Amino acid sequence: MDRQQRVAAGRYLVTGGAGFIGSNFVRHIRRTFPEAQVTVLDKLTYAGNPANLAEFEGTPGYRFVRGDIADRDLVAEIVAGGFDWILNFAAETHVDRSIGDPGEFVITDVYGVHVLLEAVRAHGVGRFVQISTDEVYGEILGDPVDERAPLMPRNPYAASKAGGDRLAYAYHTTYDLPVVITRCANNYGPYQYPEKLISLFATNALDDERLPVYGSGKNRRDWIHVQDHVEALVALLLADGVDGEVFNIGAGNEKDVLAIAGHILAALEKPETLIAHVVDRPGHDRRYAVDFSKLTARTGWQPRMPFAEGILETVRWYQEHGPWWRPLKSGEFLEFYRRNYKFLDAAAEGGEGS
Repeated sequence: MDRQQRVAAGRYLVTGGAGFIGSNFVRHIRRTFPEAQVTVLDKLTYAGNPANLAEFEGTPGYRFVRGDIADRDLVAEIVAGGFDWILNFAAETHVDRSIGDPGEFVITDVYGVHVLLEAVRAHGVGRFVQISTDEVYGEILGDPVDERAPLMPRNPYAASKAGGDRLAYAYHTTYDLPVVITRCANNYGPYQYPEKLISLFATNALDDERLPVYGSGKNRRDWIHVQDHVEALVALLLADGVDGEVFNIGAGNEKDVLAIAGHILAALEKPETLIAHVVDRPGHDRRYAVDFSKLTARTGWQPRMPFAEGILETVRWYQEHGPWWRPLKSGEFLEFYRRNYKFLDAAAEGGEGS
């Protein structure tokens, strides 16, 4: 069976597959390659949602296992079953949460990667893809950086992801494991837990609630639609000669927070008075920007979703899927929200999310 056939009809283990990017990847694989067999391993923390994959329950070739990538016995048992492809989306991901509780990020994002790699070392795999982040480079104020740039993470989330990133590389160089590492820009799209910027702003605006903007709102990120991201990952599975390498994934859509807020409010015909500035978070990186030309040169992949089209599609999705996101904005979410955002105008203080 050649690589193309193994991608189309192979066995996939997708860790963190009930989360935002992971579930979009599973959805893409199941719809594009109906012969592929997909096992999802997910701990189902607050951001892992079984509803994201409900359409596949009970279908041939799909299996869901609830569990933690840091559970050595469980991971070893699953990986022993044999897989062509393992993609590790499982991670603690929110920078704000990492500032409050960095220990959980080290356990999942570093130790959990170690557990997966040890299982791969024992049982083998066609290719292991470690999903890292552009945040490992730290604040980038000059030209977009390529994969040779030093890693200078400036918050516990980015540091934990850098640890898992380099651990995966070390297992390639030390044990010759077929590892590929990806560092992607900020994702947006459907099924994103509503604590992240675009999903939070869209759902707040739909309910005429304030959009909490850190500091000046001038912090810039490159924004990539999640579908472009998952297609980049498939391109890397199809590629020969990429083991042991790092690939940046981006879209060239740099926007600051105020611009994002403006796009969302315009799409929903809501007033800009919904924008409310909040106390900035500690160590807030002003800009991330990656050069992803290596990925294009080696695989032919390019982002296809224009930002103006993607943000409209995303806002419409949240507009049409209130039953998906409204139950999420309660309980633990509200506690985190009220604790995290300190509004600078007294009128908004205590009113958001109530």
